[in-house]
Amino acid sequence: MWHDFLVALALVFVIEGVMPFAAPGAMRRMMEEVARQSDGSLRIVGLLSMASGVVLLYFVR
Repeated sequence: MWHDFLVALALVFVIEGVMPFAAPGAMRRMMEEVARQSDGSLRIVGLLSMASGVVLLYFVR
């Protein structure tokens, strides 16, 4: 179980690092835009992201 968790965590780090490495200017602009969003909007996006991940994990496993 720990092995799977660490593999997933490593993949998150790799995926999160692609954008700042490939296009740092675009990443900076995107982060500025995200900072201007309301808390409610960010919560909805977070909830949808988590739900999508759970559904995808259900079908993969």
